Amino acid sequence: MSHLPMSQLRFVTDPELTPELVDELVEVWTDVSNAGGAVGFVPPVTPDDVRPTAERAFARCGGGPDHLLAGFGEDGRVACWLIIGDTGSPLRSHWRWLLRVMVHPKHQGRGYGARLLRAADDAARGLGLEALHLTVRGGTGTDRFYAGLGYTEVGRVPRAIRVAPGDDRDEIYMVKLL
Repeated sequence: MSHLPMSQLRFVTDPELTPELVDELVEVWTDVSNAGGAVGFVPPVTPDDVRPTAERAFARCGGGPDHLLAGFGEDGRVACWLIIGDTGSPLRSHWRWLLRVMVHPKHQGRGYGARLLRAADDAARGLGLEALHLTVRGGTGTDRFYAGLGYTEVGRVPRAIRVAPGDDRDEIYMVKLL
């Protein structure tokens, strides 16, 4: 399997959500979920399982209150993506949530996640934002990844996420001041 050099990863904020792009995004979301990624599903899932949630999320992007940030590889296909989500409150208009942060499993370990988060920082600054918030599923180790990129844990809700009967995880809240 060939991995793309990181320099050939191209980020686009609010790409046109064509049916083909939506299919690619759903494919990545499905593959990430099936690889054990903490992006709202527990494996096994199919694109048909993911699509309704994805379409609701994408309906808020590209002219809506949220912004899709997608990283495209040299082949023009989606390698990673996230959503910069509006808080819905004028009192919180200076910050946003990062939602559905994911890197396709075939690109894991190549620095794409860090590049995606740095691109999100740049996009957020371009929107005039002062902070980004996100949540992570406890027990995955992703909180250490985000901490390495400047995010600080600001709270957690014990056993908020039920992955399976008897497997409850903390929901960890993290923030990065820009």
